[in-house]
Amino acid sequence: MRCQPFLGQSHLVLRDNLLGWQEGNVTAFLASAVTAAYPELVGEPYRDADGREYLPMLGTPVMVMVADGDRLASIRERADTRGLRIGVYTADLFATGNDVDNRAAVASVATEKLDLVGLAVAGERRVVDKVVKGARLHP
Repeated sequence: MRCQPFLGQSHLVLRDNLLGWQEGNVTAFLASAVTAAYPELVGEPYRDADGREYLPMLGTPVMVMVADGDRLASIRERADTRGLRIGVYTADLFATGNDVDNRAAVASVATEKLDLVGLAVAGERRVVDKVVKGARLHP
C-alpha cells in the first residue's frame, strides 16, 4: 500500500473511556510512533538561558482527540483506504512490558478484531482531518 508523504498534520485519537494513566501512556507511545515514522519532524535540541541542553521534540503540532471504540475502528479503516501511515495501541498492550511482547500482542489479532484504545494518524492535513472526522478534541 502506498503511503501519503507527511505534510505537517498528525492526530492522536484516544478511546474516550480510558483512565488518566492509560491516556498518558497511550499518548506517549503514539507520539513516539509519529516520531519514528517521520524523524525529519524532530526539531533541534532546546537550550535554556544558561546553555543547558534539553532533548528535542516534535516540531509540528500534534492534536490529541477522543472517540469511542466504534469511531476508532472507522478512523483506522478510513486511514487504510487513504494509504495513511497509522500507529495503533490496543487494550492488550496494557498487560505487556516490552516492545517484543507489544508487537506479539498486536500480531496475534486480526485487523478487524483489534481492541483499539488509540491511533496515531499522520499525513496531509486535509486528508487527516477527513479521516478523524467525528472524533473530538481531548477535554
